[in-house]
Amino acid sequence: MADKPWLAHYPDEIPASIEYSNIPLQSYLQETGTKYPDKVAIHFMGKDLTYHEVYMSSLKFANYLKGLGVKKGDRVAIMLPNTPQSVIAYYGVLFVGGIVVQTNPLYVERELEYQMKDSGAKVILTMDILFPRVSSIRSNTNLEHVIVTAIKDYLPFPKNLIYPYIQKKQYSIVVNVKHEGNNHLFTEIMKAASTEPIPIEIDVENDLALLQYTGGTTGFPKGVMLTHKNLISNTSMCNAWMYKCEEGKESILAVLPFFHVYGMTTVLILAVMQAYKMIILPKFDPETTLKTIHKQRPTLFPGAPTIYIGLLNHKNLNKYDLSSIKSCMSGSAPLPVEIQDQFEKVSEGKLVEGYGLTETSPVTHANFFWDRPRVKGSIGVPWPDTEAAIVSVETGEVLPPGEIGEIGIKGPQVMKGYWNRPDDTENTFKNGWFLTGDLGYMDESGYFFVVDRKKDLIIAGGYNIYPREVEEVLYEHEAIQEAVVAGVPDPYRGETVKAYVVLKEGAVVSEKELNEFARKHLAAYKAPRLYEFRSELPKTAIGKILRRSLVDEEKKKLEDEIKQA
Repeated sequence: MADKPWLAHYPDEIPASIEYSNIPLQSYLQETGTKYPDKVAIHFMGKDLTYHEVYMSSLKFANYLKGLGVKKGDRVAIMLPNTPQSVIAYYGVLFVGGIVVQTNPLYVERELEYQMKDSGAKVILTMDILFPRVSSIRSNTNLEHVIVTAIKDYLPFPKNLIYPYIQKKQYSIVVNVKHEGNNHLFTEIMKAASTEPIPIEIDVENDLALLQYTGGTTGFPKGVMLTHKNLISNTSMCNAWMYKCEEGKESILAVLPFFHVYGMTTVLILAVMQAYKMIILPKFDPETTLKTIHKQRPTLFPGAPTIYIGLLNHKNLNKYDLSSIKSCMSGSAPLPVEIQDQFEKVSEGKLVEGYGLTETSPVTHANFFWDRPRVKGSIGVPWPDTEAAIVSVETGEVLPPGEIGEIGIKGPQVMKGYWNRPDDTENTFKNGWFLTGDLGYMDESGYFFVVDRKKDLIIAGGYNIYPREVEEVLYEHEAIQEAVVAGVPDPYRGETVKAYVVLKEGAVVSEKELNEFARKHLAAYKAPRLYEFRSELPKTAIGKILRRSLVDEEKKKLEDEIKQA
C-alpha cells in the first residue's frame, strides 16, 4: 500500500485489480446483441436502432470489407461525425480483423493525405460532403476504395427528405456518388451484404484494434498503436469506477466525438460493453444539447470543460431540466472548480475531472464520483491496475510525495507504441514508465496534481494543438519572415491560438488574409484566432524563438487588465 497510497481511498465497490475477459473488442457487441437484442442501442435525431440491428449491420459491413479484399491487420479509416454509421463501421472493421484509423472530419486535404499515407489505409468511410476532399488526395495514398454515407441515411421520415435541403443550404454543395467501381454507398452495403460471422483469430494482448493519431511536437502527428487489451482494460476500469451505474439501464449522451479516443472509450465502447443506450449528437451545439438532455433524459454525460461552459452560459439554461444526469466525467483539458460547482447545481449530478492521454487509451486518473470528499485542483488518483509516479526529469528516478517531476504511467491501457516510429516509442518510455510530458506532483495521500502541461502544447476547447504544425503552414505564406504560435489565456476555450508574425521587408498582409490562408490549410480549430505583427521576436543567444516569454507577456497583460478593472 505504501507505494500505492491512493488505494486507501478506494471505496469497497472499486477493486484494486480487475480480471479482464480474454475476448476481442468486437465480441462485446456480439454478446450485447445476443443478450439484449431488443434494447435500444442508438437514438439518433428521432431514430432508434436496437442492439440486434447494430450487430447485424456491423457484420454486413465486415463482410463487405472482406469482399473488397480487407484482411486481418489492414487499416480502414473512418472519417465521420458521431452517427449510427460511426458505430456500425467501427465494429465492422474489427469483425473482419482490420485496424480502425479514426480520422477527424475537420481535417483539410494536407492533414488527411498525411494520415492516409502514414497509416497505409486501404479503405475509407466518409460523409458525402467530404467526398470531394477525399477524392482530391486519393491518388497520393494507398486508398483503394471509398465508402460514402450521409446524415440522412439514418434519419426518420420526413427528416430524411428535408435534411438534404438543409445540407445544401449549409454547405452550398450537392454530392452525388454512384455505387460503382471503387466508390461504394453505405446504404447499398446494408441492403445486400451477408451477416455471416467471420472467423478471425485475435491475439487480444498484441493485435491492434486502433491507430489513433496524436499531434507531434515535431510537427507531424504520430499513430498511437492501441491493442484490443488496451481499450478493453481502460473501458473496464471506467465501468468499475462508475459502480453505481447498472448494466442495461443507463443512457449516455454521445456528444464527445468518437474519432477522439476519450469519446471512443467512455461512450462508444463502454455503452456496448454495458448495454447502455447511446443518444448520439453529430456535433456540439448548446441549444440542441440542452433540448436533447431535457427530452431524452440521459443518465451519463462525459464531456470537456468547454461543453459544460457552453451549456452554463446559454441564455435559456433555466428552461431545461437536466436532473436525469447522474454522473459526468470531464477530460481533455483542466476543469475549473467553479464550472464543476455550477454544473452540479443545475444538473444535481456529479461532475468530476479525469486525466489521461491518447497513449493511455486515454484515462489513467480520475476523482471519485461518490462516497469520497472532493480534493480541489487534483486530477484524482490512478485507476485500478494503474501505477503512477512522479519521475525526476534529470535522473529518471521516482520522486517522493510533494516533489515536482514528470508524471509516469504503467498499466494495461498504455499503448503498444507509435506506428512505424521505434525511436519515438523508445524515447517515451524510461525504466518501464510511460512518460506523459506533463509536470506534476503527488501529495502524501496519493492524489495527483498537474502543475504544467506539455511545454508547447495548446489545449483550446479540449483540442490538442501543436504549435509547430500551425507555424509550418504560416511559414508557407510568401509575406512571412518569421512566425511563432502560442496558446494564450481565453475565458471560454481555456487557451486560444495566437500567432506572432514578422513580415518580410516591404511585404504587406492583413489579419483577414492570414486567417483565410491558415483556414485553407488547417482544420478550423487549429487556425490562429489572434495575430500580432512585430518587428522582431524574442530569441535566445542561439536564435531559438522564446515562445514561453510571449505567453508570459500575455498572462501579465491579462493580470494588469484584471487589476485595472
